[in-house]
Amino acid sequence: MKGPSEVRVVTVNRQQTTMCIIDVERLLEADHPARAIWEFVGRLDLSRFYEQIESVEGEAGRPAFDPRMMISLWAYSYSRGVSSAREVSRLCDYDPAYQWLTGLQIVNHHTLSDFRVQHKEELEGLFTQMLGVLSSEGLITLERVMHDGTRIKACASGDSFRREERLRSHLEKAQEQVKLMEQAGEEEIAPRLARARQRAAKEHQERMVQALQELQELQKKRTGQEREKVRVSMTDPEARIMKQPNGGFAPSYNAQISTDAAHGVIVGVEVTQSGSDYGQLQPALEKIQENMGRLPEQVVVDGGYIDWETVLALDAMNVELIGPVIESGKQEMQLIGSGIAKEFHPDAFTYNHEQDTFSCPEGKILRHGRTEKSPGRTSPVYEASAADCFNCPMKAKCCPRSKSSGRTVRRAELDPTITAWKAEMETEEAKAVYRNRSQIAEFPNAWIKAKHNLRQFHLRGKTKAGIEALWACFTYNVQQWMRLRWRPAMTG
Repeated sequence: MKGPSEVRVVTVNRQQTTMCIIDVERLLEADHPARAIWEFVGRLDLSRFYEQIESVEGEAGRPAFDPRMMISLWAYSYSRGVSSAREVSRLCDYDPAYQWLTGLQIVNHHTLSDFRVQHKEELEGLFTQMLGVLSSEGLITLERVMHDGTRIKACASGDSFRREERLRSHLEKAQEQVKLMEQAGEEEIAPRLARARQRAAKEHQERMVQALQELQELQKKRTGQEREKVRVSMTDPEARIMKQPNGGFAPSYNAQISTDAAHGVIVGVEVTQSGSDYGQLQPALEKIQENMGRLPEQVVVDGGYIDWETVLALDAMNVELIGPVIESGKQEMQLIGSGIAKEFHPDAFTYNHEQDTFSCPEGKILRHGRTEKSPGRTSPVYEASAADCFNCPMKAKCCPRSKSSGRTVRRAELDPTITAWKAEMETEEAKAVYRNRSQIAEFPNAWIKAKHNLRQFHLRGKTKAGIEALWACFTYNVQQWMRLRWRPAMTG
């Protein structure tokens, strides 16, 4: 049997330097996703990005990186689940796809980070252009849009939330730190390090100022002791504590995403601070109109978006609303909280249409006194006389807390538009449409979190979180185009 010293093998020598000849074009196969992203971005008008470049021919200054390359680089990175500027810069050193996109250039992580956040308006315009291209290729119809929200964790921890007293203390310390950094001489600290520390101290001070402003805005909405309990994050003051899918709570933003049902293309995205989806549908439709130039014919949502005001608003906008009919249990809870026995709930009272009166289970008459109005609903209020109630042996069960007046009952009169909508939602056709909601509306949310790894924002603040969400949705749409148009054309 031969030993290692008796055979001749090619040894691994890592103590050497070599020169390699690289054919950049051959780094990637013809059907690589990076090529598709480069091709799609090349179809878009990037003039607004080029207008921002200060470096011009014939004048001093370092050339800027090509916006087409930077956009493609970020889109490809998000498609691979990479959203850290430092990691993107590192991948440019050795990953073939990144080398092909950059042409073997190394892009500093500061440059990458700045490009991602400094072109909000240009990126919004780019997203609108994308929707135009996809629409022209038949991938968007706006016949039916599925809308849903998803909570994405903010770049902050729950431990970073503080009350007003602590925030003011931190602000004072931050201001002192800024003064000390400005007074430090270059002989004490290297100039580059000094500038970095000064920048970090000023950013911390700015966050403390913003945190106090956010706290004061929230305090305006509270009264009494609730004002003193208000807290905001020192790391990301605009983040709000929201319930997570796992039942826990964490600082988050609520990303509202609208998806065209024809081919699953995202046609609108907006990041909000609301932990609830209530009241978010109309702004979402306005965003779709802004992006597409028109409203969808039909929108499908879950019960969290629906109230009578929304039904009326969408009817006025000529947009068909599909969703579950949610009958509020609020009145039932109020009755129980008032100590009213079940046998004396409103459904136990008999209405006389001719006389416009109610009679209670004990035979007493309740007469129409006033009328309350709310969006989509008119509620005539009927009241029994105080004498009838106070002398009634059932008062303890019927109106135990009434001190100076008799029992009241409301009769709801829904707006005809609401009545017609409720009837339509009971049809098999509407129910069939709603059953398909989750698989279309929730798919982009799951994809962005699982494939783009956007379970938590890397950027702080509502505006920057919105930019990052837009990058993710832009990438998602490119991937849909690749699946539906680019790959079939490559194989065909």
